[in-house]
Amino acid sequence: MSDSQSAAKSAETSEAQIASHWKEEGYYRPPVTFIAQANLADPEIDDRFAEANFPRCFEEYAELLSWYERWHTVLDTSDPPFWKWFVGGKLNASYNCVDRHLAKYKNKAAIIFVPEPEDEEPVAMTYQELYARVNEFAALLRDFAGLKAGDRVTIHMPMVAELPITMLACARLGVIHSVVFGGFSGEACGLRAADSGSRVLIYMDGYHRSGKLIDHKASAEIAVDVAEKEGQKIDKVLVWKRYPEKYTSATPMKEGRDFFVDEVLEKYRRARVAPVPMDAEAPLFLMYTSGTTGKPKGCQHRTGGYLAYAAATSKFIQDIHPEDVYWCMADIGWITGHSYIVYGPLAVAATAVIYEGTPTFPDAGRPWRIAERLDVNIFHTSPTAIRMLRKAGADEPAKYRYRFKHMTTVGEPIEPEVWKWYYEVVGKGQAVIVDTWWQTETGGFLCSTKPALDPMKPGSAGPGMPGIYPVILDEKGEVMSAGTGKAGNMCIRNPWPGIMQTIWGDRDRFTRQYYAKYCKDKSSKRWQDWPYFAGDGAVHAADGYFRILGRVDDVINVAGHRLGTKELESACLTVPEVAEAAVVPVADDVKGRVPEIYVSLKPGYAPTKEITDSIVGTIELMIGKIARPRKVHIVPDMPKTRSGKIMRRVLAAISNTLDTGDISTLANPDVVEQIRQAVQGKEKVATKEGPEDLKLFGKEE
Repeated sequence: MSDSQSAAKSAETSEAQIASHWKEEGYYRPPVTFIAQANLADPEIDDRFAEANFPRCFEEYAELLSWYERWHTVLDTSDPPFWKWFVGGKLNASYNCVDRHLAKYKNKAAIIFVPEPEDEEPVAMTYQELYARVNEFAALLRDFAGLKAGDRVTIHMPMVAELPITMLACARLGVIHSVVFGGFSGEACGLRAADSGSRVLIYMDGYHRSGKLIDHKASAEIAVDVAEKEGQKIDKVLVWKRYPEKYTSATPMKEGRDFFVDEVLEKYRRARVAPVPMDAEAPLFLMYTSGTTGKPKGCQHRTGGYLAYAAATSKFIQDIHPEDVYWCMADIGWITGHSYIVYGPLAVAATAVIYEGTPTFPDAGRPWRIAERLDVNIFHTSPTAIRMLRKAGADEPAKYRYRFKHMTTVGEPIEPEVWKWYYEVVGKGQAVIVDTWWQTETGGFLCSTKPALDPMKPGSAGPGMPGIYPVILDEKGEVMSAGTGKAGNMCIRNPWPGIMQTIWGDRDRFTRQYYAKYCKDKSSKRWQDWPYFAGDGAVHAADGYFRILGRVDDVINVAGHRLGTKELESACLTVPEVAEAAVVPVADDVKGRVPEIYVSLKPGYAPTKEITDSIVGTIELMIGKIARPRKVHIVPDMPKTRSGKIMRRVLAAISNTLDTGDISTLANPDVVEQIRQAVQGKEKVATKEGPEDLKLFGKEE
């Protein structure tokens, strides 16, 4: 078949279909010792959560919580797709995460805060101390800041123990909190504060990151100005001090607007605030998510359904017992930190570790020293962090005496090669891994193996969670059957308790973005007619497992052949010298788009033509000549966000001689010019207007 015939044949592929060339990996079985102690070891769970028992099956999750009033309706579908869960029920999230544990666990550590400087000792906070501090700050928010149920507060704080204290104090009052990732700019904070209608901002003066003490209060000034330009006046800025005895910021406090929390708290020592009983459908928090352009969207999460789903998945999929020491290395500023550092783990009486700094500071052994010292036995992180740790110190875990029973990977697909290093080296071949797939919008895991019941398969998230009924659809809404090897759009056929309620202040956008594509009947009140469109590509294997291919936006259409970037990057990572890989699309007059590849190497390797040739040959062997990259660039480092994600849009801009946009918030902005010169030459190439898909490719949080 000629190239032109091949291209024509590929072009016939449904728009939703993404070419998939993954080979199925073998199974890894959970250890007998893990199964013996697991919270979820009952194989009848699948029957109990089968579609015949939906939605009543989710009462099992709700019953893990303490309620002031029990619900009368499990699921109300009268206003689709704005589902209502546990209608009529009343509860308080702060009570469920703190107060109810005091009788049994008041002297047990709730949170262990680990400062980035290693000469500062970890600080353990018991449930009793957490209870006292949450109450005191709730009294301050109510009596000093004048906040009440339904008000919104924007919190721009780093990874410190005061952040969950602040969130739980808000939840105690029914105040809706909006946490902004600490690495985001003051402008991002101000825009979110304006959109949510917050009149109070909560900050910390400074924090440690990569060996530096960051002046964080400086962002507050920008946030206030931006919010006010957007029409939202900020009345108060409450500032926690990183060190109670000193102010670490060079930014002056503004009299009458800015207040040190520790000073105001003196009036509220020993205060106690009764938790406000909240309707199950009352909003608990907003979590803003957006790309590099466009208005941020506030995912609005409810109290009852969200907390039930986060608690149950923490107990059954994370396998958290009260006696475990659990460390999720995510940031609380993302949904993972909300669901699986704060609300889920604390609802099941966990001991949760919060680490302030960078995983590789001062060296790649830091996470394993923390795990050894605190006897962490459940470890939760992202493929980005796993690749970073593998690159910086592949042999480091073997040097430390820790033992994980359970490890999680979350946030993006993990390549099989990286999964195997995580299992064999980090987990020492003894830990169960759950490769979870979910989103900011979903509140909790949607696909994962059940750790004591299902075998693990590298690169595959696993089956749908109990009570979650996934399906892969093509552009016409036709089901793409399991086992065919064909990829399409990942959808969920049914509602679940963790699903967001709406986009704050924009019901139409919520419906349009997540439900309009596959809605079968807009007048229907049957949930079956409203599948949720996730925006991710996936393959459904014959064994029922789903392999997530990444965002359908991050697909390169080469002569009608739709290539998932994660699959190409995974092929690159099988080359022994390669530590990280990023694939971006480049405009091509004949094929429309072709892939271009950026890689960084493991320590000790220098760039050579042999490595470049090996990368090209591996891609052709594993995927085919259609995926042959135009060029392979070996770079000293990838441009990364503060959370460690590779900024593919910056690389795509360099390859296409487009404007790289704002790079001031990158963790390593200097590397962008190094890469640009290596790709384009010393002289700066005049930027050109490119197609919209190239300008927006790889958009990051």
